[in-house]
Amino acid sequence: MLAILCALLLSPYNPAGAVFQKLYCTISDSCDCDFKPSVRDLEWDLYKNVYGQHLAQDIVSEEVARFLQEKKPDRPLVLSFHGSSGTGKTLVSSMLGNHLYGSAMSSPYVHQLVPTLHFPLHQHVNEYREDLRSWVQGNLTECARSIFIFDEMEKMPPGLIDVLEPFLGPSHVVFRTNYRKAIYIFISTVGEEAINRLALENRRAGQDREEIRLADLQEAIEQTVYNNNTSGFFQSRIIQQNLITRFVPFLPLSRRHVERCARSQLCQRGSCARSDVVEAVGGDMTYTPVQGQYFSTTGCKAVPAKINIFL
Repeated sequence: MLAILCALLLSPYNPAGAVFQKLYCTISDSCDCDFKPSVRDLEWDLYKNVYGQHLAQDIVSEEVARFLQEKKPDRPLVLSFHGSSGTGKTLVSSMLGNHLYGSAMSSPYVHQLVPTLHFPLHQHVNEYREDLRSWVQGNLTECARSIFIFDEMEKMPPGLIDVLEPFLGPSHVVFRTNYRKAIYIFISTVGEEAINRLALENRRAGQDREEIRLADLQEAIEQTVYNNNTSGFFQSRIIQQNLITRFVPFLPLSRRHVERCARSQLCQRGSCARSDVVEAVGGDMTYTPVQGQYFSTTGCKAVPAKINIFL
């Protein structure tokens, strides 16, 4: 009977289908709204278009694949991205939207919050907590497969994000919805010092970049995030209760990575052959430390603007 109801309500030939689809998604565990995941395409996009991030590529592809294999996961997928500006954190978040919903941020089920825009006044934390709780619960009720992206967590008022604790654990119930199907992405620059320090030590030791392991960074990132009193995760119960699936480090980018970003951008503009522009962009970046000039201080973030100068 449930299958027949689904066919009737979701049939493109049924004029009432559009009206009832939303209701059906709300009351049924088997309906995933517009969710059309392509893990293989996600993996390909990560390995083709994210440069210098073997850890992020492996962790994201593995965790998403594992999560989607579970028809009824016991808790949501919660990933926390950490690293310097321009290293690919936002790009990977966009890829998740593209390959899980096919439309990135334009999907009504992919939600992004930016603290400076949505939570600008720290003195209003109590109001924000209630608003955020109601907003997340409302979106989960509408679609269990919701994706929530919290950008610039280093600017999030401390104490606010803990309102999500019940949604991230195994016990909360949201209006008969399997809220455990949701995905949460937190993006932050907090932890970049530990990540960059290890990358620098690795480079100076003459080791291959791919030798850096997640185990070398996981605890350092977690402790830094938890103890940073300006971070949205400062002494957070979400971390205390181990509700983050993985902390994902994004390593600083070298000149060769920046030049790959430049070439990719040029190809999108139909100018793949402009190696002179690629070299000019790479040479015009600022690199650190002073002795060695190993890593770009802005990653790939400034590449489009630089291309406009040299093209």
